[in-house]
Amino acid sequence: MSALKDKLKADLSASMKARDEVRLRTIRMALAAVNVEEVAGKEARELSDEEIVKVLTREAKKRREASEAFANAGRAAQAQAELDEQAVLEEYLPAQLSDDELNRLVDEAIAESGAEGPKAMGQVMKVLNPKIAGRAEGGRVAQAVRARLAG
Repeated sequence: MSALKDKLKADLSASMKARDEVRLRTIRMALAAVNVEEVAGKEARELSDEEIVKVLTREAKKRREASEAFANAGRAAQAQAELDEQAVLEEYLPAQLSDDELNRLVDEAIAESGAEGPKAMGQVMKVLNPKIAGRAEGGRVAQAVRARLAG
């Protein structure tokens, strides 16, 4: 079993004992998402830590989007509940890249791929995505690449 999944299970037990409802609910949801991913496809398999990070990143994004939707609908309590769950999930994710770090990696990827102009964005993203691996949101990365190639 992966170290991250072990940590999630241990934290689930700890949150049960501490009666921390938000943390308990969020970790249960995360483990359920991991289990669904493990049995998806033709045969069941054990997820690696990197794959679990991808699942948790996807779940955190869902929480952020749901929070925005609730906030736009004037449902502040539900929006805050989603943000609380997102905060718990982010504890298990790698630290996000700062703008300076992201721009440096974008510049390196552009130099490495020899890309010029906005049409070469795919080449840059192909080089850049493995280096970033869950440490920055896709839209933010694409925006940074687009800005560098345009200007």
